Parts: sequence; C-alpha cells; structure tokens
Amino acid sequence: MYVARFSSSVRTMSTKVAVILSGCGVYDGAEVHESSAVLTHLSRHGAQAACFAPDKDQMHVVDHTAGSEMSETRNVLKESARIARGKISDLAELPAEDFDALILPGGFGAAKNLSTFATQGADMTVDPTVSDKIKAFHAAGKPIGLCCIAPVIAAKLIPGVEVTVGSDVEGTETWPYAGTAGAITAMGAKHVVTDVSQAHVDSSNKVVTTAAYMCETDVHKIHDGIGVMVSEVLKLAK
Repeated sequence: MYVARFSSSVRTMSTKVAVILSGCGVYDGAEVHESSAVLTHLSRHGAQAACFAPDKDQMHVVDHTAGSEMSETRNVLKESARIARGKISDLAELPAEDFDALILPGGFGAAKNLSTFATQGADMTVDPTVSDKIKAFHAAGKPIGLCCIAPVIAAKLIPGVEVTVGSDVEGTETWPYAGTAGAITAMGAKHVVTDVSQAHVDSSNKVVTTAAYMCETDVHKIHDGIGVMVSEVLKLAK
C-alpha cells in the first residue's frame, strides 16, 4: 500500500479502460471536470477508454445555478452521453472480460444514481448493475479507480479495502465532506488521509482512489490528482 504522486511516464497503448458515468453535473450526476480529467489522462497514456452508464432515471434533477431541485425527470445514460460526446453504452452491456481496468469519476451522481450514499450514508446500497460490474472486475483481479465521493462504493462492496477521500478532519472549508471518512470506516473499510494531489493505492485489492472535489481547491490540482490515479490504475493493469 502506498501514496502516489504525479508522473506522466506511463504509456499503455493496448490497455482498455471502462469508465462508468453517473449523469452530467456535479449536484445530480458525474462531475464534469473529473470525468474530463479521467478521459484526458487515459488518452495521454495511450489507453482506450469506453464510457458506460446505467439506463435509469436520476434520483432527482438539480438546477445548478441555484442548487435547488427541479420538477423534471432525466435519464442517467442520456445525461452521461453529454460528457461522452454520444459515444456511450448501457452499463448492463459492459463485458468485464473485454476490459483491463475500470474507473468511476465522482460527482453526487455516484452517491445518488450509482448508490444511495447521499440519503443513507453507511447504510447505503449500490445499484445492482454497478455492483455486479465492480465485483466482476475485482474478482478478475483487474484494477479499479475511483475519485471524489465514488470510493464509498468500493468501501461498501470490497471487504477491508483501503480508500481515500482526502481528509478525515471535519469542520474545515477546504475539506467540507471530510465526514465521509467516518462512513467509510463504518462500512468496514480503511480510510487513508491524502492530499488532493495524491492517490492511494491498495495493492492487494488493486483499488486506486483520489480525493478530487472532496477538496475545495484549484481545478488544476483536481486534474493532477486524477492524473496520479489514472497512472496508477494503468500500472496495475499491465
């Protein structure tokens, strides 16, 4: 187990990575900057990325200018297609055997559409299709990367896994979601404190996590931390 820092030296031309999106927009879907950073770093390393999302309704729809709920319904797959520029498939069709690694960007969609963490905390459940795919990759010994709030899904599904969401010190403006670390521990996983520019590597479980927007900081620091996560996932996929 170790904490990794930024490097851009990995080139993996034949590595195929599945990316699970959870909508489009931080408050009710996948975080756009995080998703873009994942795809950018995969491209930089020469990996082949393919996007997937569950074909289901979002938990709700949020007006991102006001933070308030809207009285409409949106589909997770169709919203995720905005980020994937239309090149996306139903998560149910993801064949784990055809890919070398799996990555989940964050955003509240991971806690609302891929799981129920946003409403149930440590008593959360995981969407059955999401659960099946993550368990399939893990059982096959294939690396899984998660950022921001998404590591709670690994904490729920993989017994004793080590993950990070950054800080575990509550009450600071820089780390407004630090209480998540306690929920991770309550689910039987281990939380490891890291800086936003770092990623934690659980070598035994081949799970790599980074805090991303669990930290209120500059966007380039989020991008760099995700770059570390992607790099470490690709190393494990060799």
